[in-house]
Amino acid sequence: MMWYRGYGQGWPWAGALVMLAFWAGFFILAGWIVRTYARPHPHSERGLDTLRRRLASGEITLEEFERTRKVLQG
Repeated sequence: MMWYRGYGQGWPWAGALVMLAFWAGFFILAGWIVRTYARPHPHSERGLDTLRRRLASGEITLEEFERTRKVLQG
């Protein structure tokens, strides 16, 4: 006669595998979020375009352009 032995008797490592899959998924998702938001934003390119226009029109000097460009590009 077969008796029920309780939860997890047939698959002793199932809980550990589920936990490992959960944490792996969590870290993959966290890495994807960090990479997505760590990219340069298009707004910084718009700032460089404005800076180039100001240099071309003579509003700023080349030294001011270089100094500000370094600040904008981080």
